[in-house]
Amino acid sequence: VKEHPRLIPFLIFTRAGGTGAAADILHLALLNPDVSWDRKNNPEPWNKLGPNDQYKFHPVNVDYSNLKIDGPDS
Repeated sequence: VKEHPRLIPFLIFTRAGGTGAAADILHLALLNPDVSWDRKNNPEPWNKLGPNDQYKFHPVNVDYSNLKIDGPDS
């Protein structure tokens, strides 16, 4: 790197992009209701979501604490 100082910004942005991608994959793997790590005890975790659970990564103008159940289970 000392011989090629022009590579420093490239390496910084490449590492930042790789770190961001790894963080996004980790977030999806651990917090996404579509992912089931234990299929024997929890085969369909997405069916356990209530109307107040946030299931989108970035909700736009939705307050999940005020939502009510609409459907046959209400």
